Amino acid sequence: MLGAIIGDIVGSIYERHSIKTKEFPLFGSCCRFTDDTVMTCAVAEGIMNGGKREDFADAMKKYGRMYPRAGYGGRFKAWIFSNCSEPYNSFGNGSAMRVSPCAWAVDCEAYAKTGKLPDRCRKLARLSAEVTHNHPEGVKGAMATADAIFLSRFYFGGYHRAGEEPIDNNPAECKKRIKEYIENEYGYNLSKSLDEIRPYYRFDVTCQGSVPQAIIAFIESTDFEDAIRNAVSLGGDSDTQAAIAGSIAEAAYGIPDWIKEKAYSYLDEPLKDVISRWNEYIALYNKPAASAE
Repeated sequence: MLGAIIGDIVGSIYERHSIKTKEFPLFGSCCRFTDDTVMTCAVAEGIMNGGKREDFADAMKKYGRMYPRAGYGGRFKAWIFSNCSEPYNSFGNGSAMRVSPCAWAVDCEAYAKTGKLPDRCRKLARLSAEVTHNHPEGVKGAMATADAIFLSRFYFGGYHRAGEEPIDNNPAECKKRIKEYIENEYGYNLSKSLDEIRPYYRFDVTCQGSVPQAIIAFIESTDFEDAIRNAVSLGGDSDTQAAIAGSIAEAAYGIPDWIKEKAYSYLDEPLKDVISRWNEYIALYNKPAASAE
């Protein structure tokens, strides 16, 4: 989930000050973590506490109240501070920005053996979304993002299904399979290039208006940093698009140590503690591909 957090931090200063270029300082003194980071940590906490709907709701309210000025949308902030835990039919991209832990709490071995994406990944993604974003588009955005992350873990991690060969040494083929799956399963149009999207793209906080663009930012990337730069360069809801693209890119490329270290410098101890506990929790789900054969 650190990829999402880094994307959030990098994109934070461009959310309301869009740029249309990849040439910008990756980190700056005005960068900060926002609601994307806080809620990503809340989803991780919810999974560690049991992964039920009420676990996600409790964690989101807990961390939302701990960080009341993280930049939440109006309806979500009202939900955080209310005594109600009912969803409000949102299709905003908040469901996708926070979903990344759901794709790491599953083992790639099952897909290698059965050819069926793990039910747990999709179930967790759906539940984490439906707590607030129970509109079909809100759920779809979260599930598509989670599937893209899981498939990146699978293909770039050297896993393969019975009768197939690993393709981790062929990034273009990895991305082709991920793209085709997301298009076929969720109906997103991922055929446009960033150069085609960028000139006309505007601020859009809906899943349907930002998740496909963030996935394309990953598809066109060459490494983790490039994916973040691609997402921010579109202009728009920069921190969230970079969080989504970063969450997928982490699964594909990993994260350079210097970027990790810099990102940690923006986080406080409670958030670092969640990440530390999360890394221990998911260790069992992230065995090298060789051990799965």
